[in-house]
Amino acid sequence: MLGLMLGVAALIVVLSVMNGFDRELRQRILGMVPHATISEYGKPLADWQPLLKKVEAAPAVVAAAPYIQAQAMLTNRGAVQGALINGIDPKWEAKVSILGNHMTAGTLEDLNNQRFGIVLGTILARYLGVQVGDKVTLVLPEASVSVAVVIPRLKRFTVVGTFEVGAELDANLAYIHMRDAAVLKRLGDKIDGIRLQFDDLFAAPAQVRDIAATLPGYMRTSDWTRTHGNLFAAIQLEKRMVGLLLFLIVLVAAFNIVSTLVMVVTDKTADIAILRTMGATPGMIMRIFMVQGSVIGVVGTLLGTGLGVTLALTISDLVAWVERTFGIQFLNAEVYFISYFPSELRADDLLMIVSTALAISFVSTLYPSWRASRTQPAEALRYE
Repeated sequence: MLGLMLGVAALIVVLSVMNGFDRELRQRILGMVPHATISEYGKPLADWQPLLKKVEAAPAVVAAAPYIQAQAMLTNRGAVQGALINGIDPKWEAKVSILGNHMTAGTLEDLNNQRFGIVLGTILARYLGVQVGDKVTLVLPEASVSVAVVIPRLKRFTVVGTFEVGAELDANLAYIHMRDAAVLKRLGDKIDGIRLQFDDLFAAPAQVRDIAATLPGYMRTSDWTRTHGNLFAAIQLEKRMVGLLLFLIVLVAAFNIVSTLVMVVTDKTADIAILRTMGATPGMIMRIFMVQGSVIGVVGTLLGTGLGVTLALTISDLVAWVERTFGIQFLNAEVYFISYFPSELRADDLLMIVSTALAISFVSTLYPSWRASRTQPAEALRYE
């Protein structure tokens, strides 16, 4: 019973944690990065307002927003860090991103109030050693040519806020106002593209291509499967492989049921023979051991389910307590895409685990029960 309980509990907890990682990938990372983008090949989008309205009117689109994007270096007092700079309009960004819900200092609206203001991820701000109100220098990988020298294009920005989503994005994303990004990239009234948020995440790649086909000009599309699809696929693969490996624990526990019942049959051979001489049929003997094995399976599975559900619902708090108590960190946001253990208990996984464990437990009783039913009374009592 204990072996089966531990196997079932481990399977429930680990699959719940993998489900949690899957959920966090969708909600946090894919809540920050675009589901899909539309841009024009080789040049920025001009007269983009009518295109934005047309894209927003598409049936599958929840919201759309303009953006300007650039790779840049941020420096402060000798600290240098690369970052992806997103030029946004706060009123549009709130429709397509969860950024505003994860601000740890300041607000997105502060970008409207501060000319050349910047919002940094908490890890990025820590790298640079800056807080709200400090200055950072943004350096674009483009040169400005003058009569005398060639100098990089750079601009001083004031930190107006920080955000934290508990993911790798905290270390490499920064946001500035779209008007400031247009000045930096010398775009005028143009933008780099339009960001789209879809109601169905997995249908986004096909739907954005269909939308782009209806727009004038030669449009280029991109979607989340190109930027973070490999990470999502890796989590799905890990969930299947870890589930398969832990399923072997349940098989081992089921094998223990077989071995236990075989030993019981061997030990109780004389008792079985006496029952047979008293009129018990082979079917009755078989049912006796099937019931015994099934009781082991049912009790072990139920205990494991209770333990697994309890741990799955509390593992985030338990891990956080261990980290605080012992001063360790299991998941570093600089390495992993989130910095804590998420968990999501799904009814379909629970049903699959419980039904499989019960089925395996029942099947494990068949051979020992059949062996007990084959006991010959005369042979068993020959030397008694």
